[in-house]
Amino acid sequence: MKTKIKNNKFLAISILLLIIISFIDIALTYKALENATQQIISMLIIVPPIFLMIGLFDVWIPRETIIKLMGENSGIKGMVLAFFLGGFSAGPTVAAFPIAMIMIKKGAKYSNVLFFLMVWSSLKLPILFYQITTIGLNLSVIINTVMIFVFILGALIAEKLFTKEEKALFETKAENYN
Repeated sequence: MKTKIKNNKFLAISILLLIIISFIDIALTYKALENATQQIISMLIIVPPIFLMIGLFDVWIPRETIIKLMGENSGIKGMVLAFFLGGFSAGPTVAAFPIAMIMIKKGAKYSNVLFFLMVWSSLKLPILFYQITTIGLNLSVIINTVMIFVFILGALIAEKLFTKEEKALFETKAENYN
């Protein structure tokens, strides 16, 4: 029992705090439980399709294809593909990390994977449309053009900063990723 509590510290502390709060304000406890239920339901709607997409990506796309399109010798083609994969994606940024692990596992260049993660988190189409409607087309174009250049530069610099040992560690973790 102690090991289960130790392994799930956050859950145990949350339940304990919820019990304490219920003595202070039962309405707040109901609100917290309602919010937790809504969050669980929203995760159950989002997570299964993401895992399905990740599984299909892992099975359907051969390693040789990833190496050819996004590997060490892919050049600008790899960055362009990373841009489109990230820009036309759906789902929260947390879903991009398992896809990035599969890309690394299949031989994608680190700068392409980093660029993919950056684009997924900031330059997706829904975000772009929201920007245009709130701050206007001109400012959106300026912001996103600067972000693309910064992302490319950041990904290329990060690629150079990784040592061979760090890259080997990433590849090992990606191979062990299930």
